[in-house]
Amino acid sequence: MFEERNSPARELHETLVRDFTGIEPDLDARQEPQNTYQKEDGIKVEAFGDLVGQGAALRRIVNQIDVVAPTEASVLILGETGTGKELVACETHRRSARKDGPLVRVNCASIPRELFESEFFGHVRGSFTGAVKDRAGRFETAEGGTIFLDEVGEIPLDIQNKLLRILQEKRYERVGDDRTRRANVRIVAATNRDLKKAVAAGRFREDLYYRLNVFPIQVPPLRDRVDDIPLLAKHFVEISTKEMKCAKPRLTRAAVAHLQSYDWPGNVRELRNVIERAVILARGGALEFDLPISNQAVPPALPIPRGTGNPAQPKFLTDVEVQRFERDNLVQALEAANWKISGRDSAAELLGLKPTTLLSRMTKWGLKKPEHGLA
Repeated sequence: MFEERNSPARELHETLVRDFTGIEPDLDARQEPQNTYQKEDGIKVEAFGDLVGQGAALRRIVNQIDVVAPTEASVLILGETGTGKELVACETHRRSARKDGPLVRVNCASIPRELFESEFFGHVRGSFTGAVKDRAGRFETAEGGTIFLDEVGEIPLDIQNKLLRILQEKRYERVGDDRTRRANVRIVAATNRDLKKAVAAGRFREDLYYRLNVFPIQVPPLRDRVDDIPLLAKHFVEISTKEMKCAKPRLTRAAVAHLQSYDWPGNVRELRNVIERAVILARGGALEFDLPISNQAVPPALPIPRGTGNPAQPKFLTDVEVQRFERDNLVQALEAANWKISGRDSAAELLGLKPTTLLSRMTKWGLKKPEHGLA
């Protein structure tokens, strides 16, 4: 899910730029670029309304929203659970001419089958047992605005027919009422199901599918948005720190690389949960994430120094060269941390290693802190 923030509607290309260093004020200038994740020129959180990220996948979605939002076309948002389909719906509403009207959210998966018609269209007093007074439905509540039907594939077939009528004729009746009401509502729907298969299986009306699918927007899973993970992580750290009233932790380069190495089956929702837990456990220190390494999502590789660009040069390293590179990288980290092995701002933290692992590798290479300054 793209994480939602309480912010006013914004134009498409307005970017909310915020500092992404995460450095605490008491760290000196030498330590700042070494211990908190950032690119060489500093990373800025770029957001499009409530959508946080800067990758190509998110930009494609925002461009699609920009195209369809000013129209009255129905929108069908597709994607796995936890990818942020609701935020795409919210942003579509905010960029539309209906932005000053209501945005009514309906989770179709949570409505009991026998209550769908009343929930959608309302009822009049006495129309069924328990109907003690007139009640407006969700479509009436959304008058002049947008209704977001999440998990639209869960709507029963008999209700699908009435939903189709609203799309085609803009009319409906409350349960137990003869009065026909006009629906001035735009429909934005979302699903994590394959509606084409549901149509083929007879569980979803084909005509309704085509009426909803006028403008589909596919929301990619987080594993296809690896470039946005640092921005989302920083965003969730800030939110979690405020909401849970925890000391602000540090998001290190090693921790971000760990997040990028995981394939996130639970998508953005899982990312937020993982970060919230890590913020609690960090107690103001460096964040650590207990996640398995996956082959599905691989962080950008570190550049390996090569020769002069000779075309005949092999595009691989020998075992000796690999070991030399490992040793040199270890020395650079130790020098950057002033040969501090463990704790805050240490080489172990910088490399994302346990101090015992770092000591083992130092022993392997025979590395010791110089007695008279750095060599």
